[in-house]
Amino acid sequence: MALWLLMSGIYKPLVIGFGAGSVLLVVWVMARMNRVDAYTLDIRLKPIAFAGYILWLLTEIARANWAVTRIVLSRRMPIRQKMFDVPSSQKSDLGRVVFANSITLTPGTVSVEAQRGCFLVHALAYQDSDVDALADMDQRITSCEGEA
Repeated sequence: MALWLLMSGIYKPLVIGFGAGSVLLVVWVMARMNRVDAYTLDIRLKPIAFAGYILWLLTEIARANWAVTRIVLSRRMPIRQKMFDVPSSQKSDLGRVVFANSITLTPGTVSVEAQRGCFLVHALAYQDSDVDALADMDQRITSCEGEA
């Protein structure tokens, strides 16, 4: 809430009140949901390794943005769509979520389906090197996972 408040620059009492009310509503709903299923998510990430991964991911997103922009603005529009499986080596649910979201955050690729041990990915401009790049991403995320 504090980050949103700083980023928006809107400090009117009504807006702050709505924001505080929204936070309280979400906390209340989450508490009720926890009483029903009592599911907990173990967050076991190595903070420094994960921060390094985020920096690496931001540079990959910038590179992919440039590549997709070139494709879209090209007169020939060299699109080569393909659906393919990408193996995942993460041990935790959180690691798999980070991997799937990292794939989707990278322009030109979308995680379509998740199964134990792999993801179905759609690529806008598929190249054979995409599989190697996603395997590198997979290993980087796996190295960020903490011990179980």
